[in-house]
Amino acid sequence: QVQLVESGGGLVQAGDSLRLSCTASGRTSSSYAMAWFRQAQGKEREFVAAIARGVRNTYYADSVKGRFTISRDNAKNTMYLQMNTLKPEDTAVYYCAAAACSGYGCYRTLRSQFDYWGQGTQVTVSS
Repeated sequence: QVQLVESGGGLVQAGDSLRLSCTASGRTSSSYAMAWFRQAQGKEREFVAAIARGVRNTYYADSVKGRFTISRDNAKNTMYLQMNTLKPEDTAVYYCAAAACSGYGCYRTLRSQFDYWGQGTQVTVSS
């Protein structure tokens, strides 16, 4: 099993940047495909970005492509989400998630495919 803890959320203005972190404990996070999701108030939890197991391949929702960057540091068991040019519509609770999958290069983007979730960190972008 793996436990996930997010950090780095906060209140920023439109156009600002934030970096979220997701630290894993327990089984090493390099054994998992990882991703970020977000949930705005009154809306469904949605996919934001994913990074494949064992390789640096990354995948993004169209709404964040070009503005957000997902990365991972396996030595630190930590995944990051660098968010630039933030918009008010990016306001949400951001969750990191891990999915057990076999083989290097495997990745997941559907909420139902993830086995482990963090508690979430609030990001609020004011206009």
